[in-house]
Amino acid sequence: MLLGILSETKEKECRVALTPDVCSQLIASGFSVMIERGAGLRSYYSDEHYTSVGVEVVAEASSVYGKADVVLKVNAPNPSEIALMRKGSVLISFMWAATHPELVQACQNQGISAFSVDAIPRISRAQKMDALSSQANLAGYKSVLLGANSLGKIFPLLMTAAGTIKPAKVVIFGAGVAGLQAIATAKRLGAIVEVTDIRPETKEQVESLGGKFIQVKGDDSIRIEGGYVKGVSEEFLKNQQELVAKHVAEADLVITTALIPGKKAPMLVTEDMVKSMRLGSVIVDMAVEQGGNCAVSELNKTVVKHGVTVIGESNLPSLLPLNASDLYAKNIQTFLLHLASKDGFRWELDEEITKGSLIVHNGSPMQS
Repeated sequence: MLLGILSETKEKECRVALTPDVCSQLIASGFSVMIERGAGLRSYYSDEHYTSVGVEVVAEASSVYGKADVVLKVNAPNPSEIALMRKGSVLISFMWAATHPELVQACQNQGISAFSVDAIPRISRAQKMDALSSQANLAGYKSVLLGANSLGKIFPLLMTAAGTIKPAKVVIFGAGVAGLQAIATAKRLGAIVEVTDIRPETKEQVESLGGKFIQVKGDDSIRIEGGYVKGVSEEFLKNQQELVAKHVAEADLVITTALIPGKKAPMLVTEDMVKSMRLGSVIVDMAVEQGGNCAVSELNKTVVKHGVTVIGESNLPSLLPLNASDLYAKNIQTFLLHLASKDGFRWELDEEITKGSLIVHNGSPMQS
């Protein structure tokens, strides 16, 4: 099978779907690989890196779309790009199908099959394929560095001849993969870290990393599926805001990570809470692309509101493209080898990972 790698066209995207090292391993497994010229440059991989391991470099994206049996991307192609794919070929990328029905329709119209890596089930045997987690891990790390860089003070306790500097206080909303990495990174830098999460089972993980858990009493509205929050009531969010408001007011840095798949991100930090924060404090809203957890954050902008710097960077993994591409490529390699061999796809439609991630099959939509 011929695998095709494209340049990412989404604004501010620096990742690439496969690295030369992973291409080398796939070629050794019997696959052929072609890549659009320059596709790896923003991840610091030259065309020569790819050709040296046996990848064919082509000048036009249309050639890759038209020839590849499997198109591999980080972000899904737009409908006009999907229209360049051969009928019967396969797309593997992030698709976010629940919020992008036009992509699903384009795949149906073109008669292709599409797997969405964000829909891979959260089960133990799929951990090595879990691109959401690999990318969120890096995002959590980078969120702390961005916050620290914008903060006008250092993180650790520092005793000097001129006096003692108190440690910075960091409040983190959400103890998922990104939140846990943010906790670990902030602690390593010497901050005091407080964390809130609506899942009480995360308390032990937070405390094992040295964070203090702010516990909000749950209610019947909270729906958890596969370890991820799928729904929560406005009343619960209000109670959470009231409890956490005091901690936010005293924080130097607030990082929000809460997302609900297929829905607008929950509002966690109101404008009044922002007003209560000290001048020079910082908020990093990691959910800004899905509407944001903070009332005053703006997509892909850093703004100052009420004396607080609010960072709305939507694609944090892309700021670490070398690591992010390496991890994503390994996720894709594991996923692809689960689904197919060099001779073709197995199409085990009742198998859990295939069933969960297959969005369109030969032009027909699959039920989630």
